[in-house]
Amino acid sequence: MAGPAARGRRPRRLMNQINVVPYIDVTLVLLVIFMITAPMTNPGVVELPKVGQVLKQVAAPLVLTVKADKSLQLDGKPMPRDQLLFAIHQQLANQPGQSVVIAADKSVRYEEVISAMDMLKQGKVEKVGLLLQPTN
Repeated sequence: MAGPAARGRRPRRLMNQINVVPYIDVTLVLLVIFMITAPMTNPGVVELPKVGQVLKQVAAPLVLTVKADKSLQLDGKPMPRDQLLFAIHQQLANQPGQSVVIAADKSVRYEEVISAMDMLKQGKVEKVGLLLQPTN
């Protein structure tokens, strides 16, 4: 038979909940440690190699101009879209290292510039860039 001490005890109930307080404490301690040590770490400094001479472009780039009325010019000469790639490929055949830059009027919609760039990329023109006017 069970003694008097065993009779007064309640049977243990199972806990079906997780105690998350210790996890929150550990997370906050880790957060404080990272906040203190982060300013002390030095970001990786990349030392770029030095070049003995200034890199020169092979030739002046071809300038494809997109006007406000959506017309295209290649080096100042008006050119229809269907003949543009042919003219660019002829120029690039003469000077293979030459690049093509797109100059657009600031009132031209962004999609027109992207359309011209996409046309050049689909035409297998490798070096395509944007021409900007620096502010002084």
